[in-house]
Amino acid sequence: MAFMVKKRGKLTYYYEGEDPVLSAMVVEEQPDGDLRIHFSGLTGGHSATKVLQLDSVTSMEPAIEVPLVFRCWEYWLQEAGICQSIAEIDFIEIHAFGAQPKSPSPLSDPAGYRKEQERVRAEYAKAYRNFFKEKCPQNGVPARFTVHVVDFPDEAASYEFYGVGLLQQDHGE
Repeated sequence: MAFMVKKRGKLTYYYEGEDPVLSAMVVEEQPDGDLRIHFSGLTGGHSATKVLQLDSVTSMEPAIEVPLVFRCWEYWLQEAGICQSIAEIDFIEIHAFGAQPKSPSPLSDPAGYRKEQERVRAEYAKAYRNFFKEKCPQNGVPARFTVHVVDFPDEAASYEFYGVGLLQQDHGE
């Protein structure tokens, strides 16, 4: 994949195609040389499958989906020539949107549906926590906003993420 790039002042837009709907990333140059990076929302389901050209779609498995989202963002950073590892990014905030379980039906099996909600939410929390502990142990953890929605366009995924991070020239250590 080769990004199309549009630079306007201190903003650089990285997108695909001649007539984009959105940018994969918008990078804002800071006065001190740091880069504030806004990562487009995506999922570890159909979105990650497309970006990473995977052979199969993951569905309702946060332990797999959460790392896939970050792998996509890391891939974009590499493709844009910004940095080589997602660990170089200090995330400021993550917005997560959780989908409702695809099955069982809340009408025919309310107890099973509730149990599935609890499973998915617990797996999400563990996968999210583990990502930062394992991949970015030197960084702090971002502020997070999580909301659970009835549905979003990716029919397979359990969560959709949007993030903002900072690539610091001086890590302030």
